[in-house]
Amino acid sequence: MSEPNAELKNIIEAALLVAGQPLTIEKLLTMFPSESPPAREEVRAVLEWLEEEYANRVVALKQIDRAWRFQTREKYAPWITRLAEERPVRYSRALLETLAIIAYRQPVTRGDIENIRGVSVSTDIIKTLLGREWIRQVGVRNVPGRPALYGTTREFLEHFNLKNLEELPPLSALRDLDVISNELNLRLDLEQGADTTLPGVAAPGEESHGGLEEAQEPATMSEAQTAQRE
Repeated sequence: MSEPNAELKNIIEAALLVAGQPLTIEKLLTMFPSESPPAREEVRAVLEWLEEEYANRVVALKQIDRAWRFQTREKYAPWITRLAEERPVRYSRALLETLAIIAYRQPVTRGDIENIRGVSVSTDIIKTLLGREWIRQVGVRNVPGRPALYGTTREFLEHFNLKNLEELPPLSALRDLDVISNELNLRLDLEQGADTTLPGVAAPGEESHGGLEEAQEPATMSEAQTAQRE
């Protein structure tokens, strides 16, 4: 790979270092005069160059969906988190179950989630997930009552350090919520000895129960259209 324009590289590197959120190519292009912006291919080439340049540093350039950000490597997280003044937020088992079902089975309705978990979903859990911007309404199901369909967001990918949903750990490896919490870097407020098996997800060689089949039904044409990512 040939080295990109040095000044363009410096501008993009500086922008990524000071940005408080991941930046898309479209956002990076807004920094330049409208009459003489760099080509998208040039910006992408710079991003690829920076990814290689930072490959062996304590800070890495990470792609999140269609955006990029600089972040410290995960191995240094125990030291970096000690700088935070606020106590880490602790999440309940029920909230994590709900989030996991949405992430793996989206788009899903609240009824789908309740069928898989076998219990009702608290309105506060949905409000918390919406408030954290980890999920959003992506459409409605064409059935009586037109229940809302939920899916994950770019903020979900950003928080859990995922490039895309394909990077989610396989379900077969994540029946235990403690394992999920470690994989997704969540701190859970779980009682010692509590059953932390994710409902509706079967281990290899086992049958799946608890309404999973209903949640896996293909979406209607309307759902597929409304569930497109932004």
